Amino acid sequence: MAEIHHLTYGAVNPVVSYVIAFVGSLLGLVCTARARAARHRRRRSRWLVLAAITIGGAAVWLMHFTAMFGFDVPESPVRYGPGLTVASLVVAVVTVGAGLFVVGRGEANGGRIVLGGLLTGAGIVAMHYTGMAAVRVAGRIEYDPALVGASTLVAVTGATAALWLVVAVRGWRAVIGGAFVLGLAVCGMHYTGMAAMRIRLWTPGETRVEGLSPSLLIVPITVLAAVTLIGVAFSALQAMTEEEFADDRWPASRAAGRSAPMEAADPHGRPWTVRAVRAIDGPQRGPM
Repeated sequence: MAEIHHLTYGAVNPVVSYVIAFVGSLLGLVCTARARAARHRRRRSRWLVLAAITIGGAAVWLMHFTAMFGFDVPESPVRYGPGLTVASLVVAVVTVGAGLFVVGRGEANGGRIVLGGLLTGAGIVAMHYTGMAAVRVAGRIEYDPALVGASTLVAVTGATAALWLVVAVRGWRAVIGGAFVLGLAVCGMHYTGMAAMRIRLWTPGETRVEGLSPSLLIVPITVLAAVTLIGVAFSALQAMTEEEFADDRWPASRAAGRSAPMEAADPHGRPWTVRAVRAIDGPQRGPM
């Protein structure tokens, strides 16, 4: 068995990896909570797509490869197959997204939370082992089945608990707590899965290791992360702006024949409030 290092740079990799997992989870769970509050299917779906990208793409995929920069096999070069590396990103976003769509739509109940947790946890696990299938070393990679099972349990349990906090408990404390739990689940699954790894080296000189060097992945992963997070942030701001100014967010105002209240200056020194007034069945009334 080959010697394997998982913390080549000490505590830097796991700490940075957890921060990425936490931030990605927090953004994704906020989007999930917004989706459940949305009143239209199109808006709900938009929030859930953003949640899938931030959790699957940032909290899971980006965390994984940030942690993998600390992975080293002293007796063999380490390379990555580009096809499976990209495929692992797609797997993460699609599978995690499936779980989020289950809990983000319809009535919140135990069955939906459990199914959503299973799918989201399965997405975390599938991403990890697809990403590990992209690893190339001068030997054969094997896994301890018991630790693989433990890593799966960590991912599913953590994902289910996080979704339960967001869907059943609600509120900012619940969302932050859910992000904390989901970040732990993603990192815990990763390092438990890495502990399951065994490498049997080939005879020296028997095979050549092909693929991308880890150093070549730093720039594209950083650029992809920046573009993804900035794009999600702009999309979220646009979605929130559209919802804030949509008339159907203010049913009471519509019933009274007025549009939504917006903040504006009051010449008498009171809080800024302007109400656009239109006649429906009677004469217009000025602002009170």
